[in-house]
Amino acid sequence: MQVFDVTRGDSPIVLGQPHGGTFVPEDIARRFNTNGAGLADTDWHITRLYEGLLPEATVVKSNVHRYVIDANRDPEGVSLYPGQNTTTLVPLTDFDGQTLWLEGQTPSEDEIEARRLAYHAPYHAALKAELDRVRDKHGIAILFDCHSIRSNIPFLFEGELPIFNTGTNNGTTCAPAFEQAVHRIAATSGLSSVLNGRFKGGWTTRHYGQPETGIHAIQMEISQRAYMQETPPWAYDDTRARAARVHLQLMLETLSEHALSGRYL
Repeated sequence: MQVFDVTRGDSPIVLGQPHGGTFVPEDIARRFNTNGAGLADTDWHITRLYEGLLPEATVVKSNVHRYVIDANRDPEGVSLYPGQNTTTLVPLTDFDGQTLWLEGQTPSEDEIEARRLAYHAPYHAALKAELDRVRDKHGIAILFDCHSIRSNIPFLFEGELPIFNTGTNNGTTCAPAFEQAVHRIAATSGLSSVLNGRFKGGWTTRHYGQPETGIHAIQMEISQRAYMQETPPWAYDDTRARAARVHLQLMLETLSEHALSGRYL
């Protein structure tokens, strides 16, 4: 299994998809308990949700499941949300706080480092290479990091999550014009939305989003009720997805137009 896939485009936009993969090496899969084997915290169908919305965008997607190693966590293991429940570089629990591993099968520090080198580092090397390539071509690159999550997870947040959760680490990872454009589209979509709420942007967004270098980053966390069934077998819902895709397409097209025209300066 290829660790990641890259589809190159000519747009200033790069779509990052770190959590849509479901590949688990057999030797790791044998160590999951029943809960872990369910892979419930996948960003199900995220590639399908974004497919074709901006055909000229570059896509970098990880094929490895986040329970093997989380490609959107700090490789040094530093928490993104100090004081709040979250999952780690190699998760020990799922989003509900329930263990993933059979007794005695929790990954060691040496194993975590081996997985980082095998799966986390190659994905980010590919993502960085594409961001650099796009920036060299256009003078600017915008990483739109694509995520989705179940709408109700008491272990992580109270109540029901809005549909569109835009994260820019409180405005630090992109030019204000990009943040405002995306949030404006979300806020006028007729669907619920929030800017820098519970999800302010993961490690990927914070790491690459350095506007002074010409690389901007935005995380979009979408509640899964917007496009799929939130219980097994996690079926894609074309009718729901069609409505969400209209607004996502407008976001991507607007970002691309702003970047190419210099309207973010």
